[in-house]
Amino acid sequence: MHLGRKLRLAMSVGAVASSLSLGLIAPATSGASAPSGVITYAEGAGANPNYIFPYMGCNYFSVDNINQFQELMYRPMYWFGLGASSAYVPKLSLAQAPAFSHGNRTITINMKGWKFADGQVVNARSVMFFLNMYKADPTSYCGYNGGYGIPDQVKTAYAKGANAVVINFTTSVNPGWILYNYLSEITPFPNSWDYTAPGHHANCAGGKYGAASTNAACKAVEGYLDNLSGNTSTYTGKLWQSGVDGPWRLTHFDNLGNATFVPNARYSGPQKAQVAQVRLVAFTSTQAEENALQAGQIDLGYVDPSILTAPAPAPGKVGPNWGQLAQRYNMYTGPQWDFNYAPFNFSPNDPKHAAIAQLYIRQALQMAVDQIGIIQKVDKGYGFPIYSPLPPNTPASISGPVKNPYPFNLTAAKALLTSHGWTEQGGVMTCTSPGTGSNQCGAGITQGYQLKFSIIWASGTPSLDETFNAEIADWASIGVQFSHSTATFNSVIASCNGSGGYEICSWGGGWIYAPDYYPSGETLFTPTGGFNVGSYNDAQMTTLIKQTTFGTAKLTAYAQYAAQQLPVLYQPQGTGAGEVIKTLKSTIGFKPNPLENFMPEYFHF
Repeated sequence: MHLGRKLRLAMSVGAVASSLSLGLIAPATSGASAPSGVITYAEGAGANPNYIFPYMGCNYFSVDNINQFQELMYRPMYWFGLGASSAYVPKLSLAQAPAFSHGNRTITINMKGWKFADGQVVNARSVMFFLNMYKADPTSYCGYNGGYGIPDQVKTAYAKGANAVVINFTTSVNPGWILYNYLSEITPFPNSWDYTAPGHHANCAGGKYGAASTNAACKAVEGYLDNLSGNTSTYTGKLWQSGVDGPWRLTHFDNLGNATFVPNARYSGPQKAQVAQVRLVAFTSTQAEENALQAGQIDLGYVDPSILTAPAPAPGKVGPNWGQLAQRYNMYTGPQWDFNYAPFNFSPNDPKHAAIAQLYIRQALQMAVDQIGIIQKVDKGYGFPIYSPLPPNTPASISGPVKNPYPFNLTAAKALLTSHGWTEQGGVMTCTSPGTGSNQCGAGITQGYQLKFSIIWASGTPSLDETFNAEIADWASIGVQFSHSTATFNSVIASCNGSGGYEICSWGGGWIYAPDYYPSGETLFTPTGGFNVGSYNDAQMTTLIKQTTFGTAKLTAYAQYAAQQLPVLYQPQGTGAGEVIKTLKSTIGFKPNPLENFMPEYFHF
């Protein structure tokens, strides 16, 4: 989400500092007749889906495009997240559990034989279609991490009969890591997509893995489908809807992002749709969504915590609902499998690169972020402080505890700057002792250099505005000045690429570990990481990450190092306040899904 991969509903975890996706679980209704009723679901402010092909670059790799849009139609080979759990769900997966052999160098995958909407079986060829495209053009997919996992550690891959795929690796792999971070990202493609133009069939799906002819065919197909995905008028057409193997198919989509889904009659999975329609409703601001909630026009939505009059009684617990909604809606909250951050821009192209490269300057900026105060005052207690790349609820089985190395302390933050050769002049820290000594400004920083930076964040969410306005004020108190700008969530995602123009960037929701579910750091913090948007590069960080991916080490040492080295600016993670209309039914209760999956097939009225 990946960028949210975490970006969305309530970022709706994609576009707000406080987010909650209501991937909620309700039981199937026994003896139910034809699906009836319409569910309306609020998209995040300015975070409407804008890409349909489930093979995309980082500009589109958000929860809004993946978990809450594409995956209603196109299911990944292995499904994770049901109810309040982020775990692997065998019954909702398109394949049997992978079988590892030859010292974890070989994986055999057996497909279940479910079907696409056009009647084709989701088979080994469907999986090879994705694998062949990934091999041919890996950098076009945001999940790609050069040198890691699939495809770079794959020696051979082939279909074994109609329904089995065999993948041989160049070395032994960590089974959990490969399942949770790579097999989880494979989306089988239908034969109807294996074209370079209408009537011009290619052979991406059936070609030999890695062969030059296969690579050429796959690149041509990928280019064709990418161009179509940029044209929203094609989304409800025969091509895109023929490949649906999930519980829903799309019947309406407009340029604003409003979408209508109906049940897919050919869905092979265990949970069939129980309502006749699901409508995703686009909003430009959380205020517009709150107005729709007050009017009773939304069944599943979100309110910005700034409007709540009473705080949460404890992290992960809800307090009193907003008075205007209390009679019609129930409010829910809960932690996500994520961490919130704002990337620093380490790119040499940025004019302030020399300052951002100094750890002590990043330390001073982090020490001036009052996470606890923001959670209490802005998020009304709906949130958790973040000190490392691990989710706040990371189990001890994969990582030991990580302490906060830089607690909020404006006096200490300012002293850290003055002790390194900075003097406050006219309210701005100015370098008066250039050089590389321990009490000097650092490499590349000249006499008279001033700590004036730029920040951009996603618009449309009051709590996010309040968060950064508070941080800008605290930074100013230690002599660091920030100019700022805002843009829509989708625009900010496209801008956060390390090319310059800002020193800190925030789309408002950080990173949700989906569809890469194991919270290792190869995607975010290695030089070849698919979403290393800040261009961070540290040899020790890479070594520690490899110990948890190529090896089986716990995440503790990596997480502690990431907490100390500040590859990003850690931000408080709001858990959001999700609203569910009281007429929506569930006999087991509504539970926020930590991966922000939206699974309306489990709802009914």
